[in-house]
Amino acid sequence: MTHTKMLEAYPKDLGGVDRDKLAECIEACFECSQTCTACADACLSEDMVAELTKCIRTNLDCADICLTVGNALSRHTGYDANLTRAFLEACATACKACGDECASHADQHEHCRICAEACRRCEQACRDLLASLG
Repeated sequence: MTHTKMLEAYPKDLGGVDRDKLAECIEACFECSQTCTACADACLSEDMVAELTKCIRTNLDCADICLTVGNALSRHTGYDANLTRAFLEACATACKACGDECASHADQHEHCRICAEACRRCEQACRDLLASLG
């Protein structure tokens, strides 16, 4: 995992942040962002695209938030625990909303099932990192 190697190479202390949970969260955020982007695109290819408008919007919002949070978590200089908590809460909230929306279509669309799973993993990774921050 590249994120783990980069965290190990960071020249200063991470301020007591659990490196494993941080690496898992960064990885989950980037995976979720890519999966949500792909799911939105797949939804656009469905014959029933008009019925998937909310799913597409939720996918794109979640993708943007996950990408931003993954990037923010990758930066450690000038670390602000309060800002990190807010980022993680927002990401977990977006992932829950997107996971719920995609799950409602999962029986009809495999891409929504896959996306819901990625959202659940990312939501959990954000919550795990949040809990470790104390």
